Amino acid sequence: MLSTLLTDALVDVPLQASGFIPKGTRVDVFGDIYWTFTILGTLIGTIVIGYMLYNAYKYRDDGSDSEKTGQKTDRPEVGELPTGGGKGRKLFLSFALSAIVVITLIVGTYGSLLYVENVAAGDEATIDEDESFEVLVVGRTFGWDFAYPGGNETIETAGGTVENVTVASDLRVPTNHKVRLNVTSKDVHHNLGIPELRAKTDALPGQYTYTWLEATEPGNTYQAKCYELCGAGHSYMAADAITMTDEEFRSWYNGNSSVNASEAGV
Repeated sequence: MLSTLLTDALVDVPLQASGFIPKGTRVDVFGDIYWTFTILGTLIGTIVIGYMLYNAYKYRDDGSDSEKTGQKTDRPEVGELPTGGGKGRKLFLSFALSAIVVITLIVGTYGSLLYVENVAAGDEATIDEDESFEVLVVGRTFGWDFAYPGGNETIETAGGTVENVTVASDLRVPTNHKVRLNVTSKDVHHNLGIPELRAKTDALPGQYTYTWLEATEPGNTYQAKCYELCGAGHSYMAADAITMTDEEFRSWYNGNSSVNASEAGV
């Protein structure tokens, strides 16, 4: 219930539309989050360290104290309560600015992650059915199988047999389309991850988890690896993730399936 309310408030309407919450591919979303934290962290760190160095220089002991001038340098003593600081105005201002920065980061980051999760869940508000399709991913010891909609093949999972699919040993996706990955396992726990496309989710026997990706550059080959220690062959459990143009993908699909790509909704 709470997650639904937050989703409606943060993703579906004003903040998402205004661009406050990043939207696009997973690479775009996580890139925006990374650079936001990096830039703000650097800025705040520079201010804090600069202010600290300024006060260290201002109150340094340079030897020109009461022995030479007859005057006492006005330096704070250990354990002494500060005076003349504006009656708490500086403290209030620092707390207020800190709260604004922290709350903004929390809202922006959480809203971005909700957007990412909603696409993975197939939320109609965040995914265009005409620009997306689903691929079934089955982990096994020690490899991956990718089942595309349409075809006359079957694939075994821990939850049963899936029919009328086209099975491939590598993941091929057209660029500029949201590809929803429906991930499960045939035997033990695995974890599918494609770091370059920022896609990662568990592969559990008898259960389905969801993630998604959207490639923007055709002609690239990435590695889909297992990130869950699953046995002696774990380190060899990898598959290619190949990005293609729409024409290349349709040509490949039609050459490997008895069903035309357009009829399968791909």
